[in-house]
Amino acid sequence: MINMEIDLSLIGMEKGRQYETIITTQNSDGVKNAAPIGVLCSGPDTILNRIFKGSHTLDNIISQKEFVVNITHSPELFTSSLLETLDDSCYNEDLSLKGCDAYFKCNAISFTEAVKQSDPIKKKGEAIIIKSKVVELNVNKDTMAFNRGFGYVIESLTNFSRFDLIDGELKEFYIKRFKETYRVVNKVGTKDDIKAMHKIKKELKAKGHDL
Repeated sequence: MINMEIDLSLIGMEKGRQYETIITTQNSDGVKNAAPIGVLCSGPDTILNRIFKGSHTLDNIISQKEFVVNITHSPELFTSSLLETLDDSCYNEDLSLKGCDAYFKCNAISFTEAVKQSDPIKKKGEAIIIKSKVVELNVNKDTMAFNRGFGYVIESLTNFSRFDLIDGELKEFYIKRFKETYRVVNKVGTKDDIKAMHKIKKELKAKGHDL
């Protein structure tokens, strides 16, 4: 493990872009919790999280004012942290997850009420935006924080390769799917992801599709 200078770009995080991570916290009794949560990079050593009220992660951060952001590309670890309660043996002494590629420790510095009428999970999504300072960055192996925009680019390219082979309802489904992935990538993707999606959109429009 290498303790790095605190600069999130060292693990591929761009300012203004969102990354998929696993956040680990613990409550005042020392009970640990892990949950997949998106992290918005807001600077070399600052991040933002928007977390819905009622979650253990939010309660623990409000209570303890500190947490760990784990960087991993493990599908198993993401799945287990959402669907199961991880055993204490999955954690290191500093609350990071065993087997993660990198992790950084954060101190929460501000909490802001955030309500969005457009949240899909409920009519009125009540959440807290947490601004945090990164106080320590550790890298276990060379890695890049995962941005789901790249996955959407690959999905869109796969679907694009099939457009001339399908018709009817399936083509309409692909068009609707592209519109949604295009929206998400423009919101959370990297500059390269966005550029790629714009190029795909241009080619689809050249084929006569209404986008």
